[in-house]
Amino acid sequence: MELRHLRYFVAVAKEENVSRAALKLHVSQPALSRQIRDLEDEIGFLLLERSAKSVRLTEAGRTFLVESQAVLRRADEAVKAARAVASGQREELNVGYAPMPTVRFLPPALRAFRKQFAGVRVKLYDLSPEEMLTGLHEGRLQLAFLVRPTRAMLRGLHFEEFGLDHMRLAVGKSHPLAKLRSVSAKQLKNQLLVAYSRKEYPEYHAYLEVLFGGDKARPPIVEEHDDGVGLVTALETVSSVAILPQSLQFTTGARIKLIPIVLSPSPLVVGVAWVPSRITPAAERFLQVTRDSAKGS
Repeated sequence: MELRHLRYFVAVAKEENVSRAALKLHVSQPALSRQIRDLEDEIGFLLLERSAKSVRLTEAGRTFLVESQAVLRRADEAVKAARAVASGQREELNVGYAPMPTVRFLPPALRAFRKQFAGVRVKLYDLSPEEMLTGLHEGRLQLAFLVRPTRAMLRGLHFEEFGLDHMRLAVGKSHPLAKLRSVSAKQLKNQLLVAYSRKEYPEYHAYLEVLFGGDKARPPIVEEHDDGVGLVTALETVSSVAILPQSLQFTTGARIKLIPIVLSPSPLVVGVAWVPSRITPAAERFLQVTRDSAKGS
């Protein structure tokens, strides 16, 4: 089996007609038909159901089409990557990420990757989960490091877990609650809450509902922010509290006190998502480096 067999098969499958596919490929119809039959003979099953005027994919053919397209795409990407190296250009990898949950493993992974693969330019995009998932589906991102979204949001994507991030009560170091070793959700009823934007982070608000037992039992939200920086600033300047991940400690140090919450819901699952059929050689290399970084952190 050669790549040309796969290209011929994909062309015929898309056109559902051998003659039209032959015209597109600039080969004769008998030669194209013979190549497809040779492919079927080699793999041992029919890919196409033939009639006088058209062809249709068998069930096995539909599966083979998806995999063939992935193989061809990978081959094209391999050529582009090698050509970039040969011509002195740099391969590019576009990565979406959530800064706070990934701070434990992503910075060391970037440093290690740059040492090993200096010819690849990694471009990072600080995006909301929804923006990252859209970027993956549209091909603008190759990888997205984030808190695991719902199963419905991950449709068509593969997600790999890298670690867990426990949620904590976050307060400024001068806040009255900063002296406590732990708190319960009921103790926060009269507090003022700052939170991530509901529009950008619906899963976060779903978590708050579980933690407090519904919107009515939740402390009033006085501010919403699009990023963690805004939340931390609010905690330092106003008498409010927030529910934030334990990973915050890697960026704020002693500025913010993180307090365990009694009977808090399950921790956040942090990992990486990608479209299986679009994974590039550079993305695979970056994935492996990041796996090693997450294991060692």
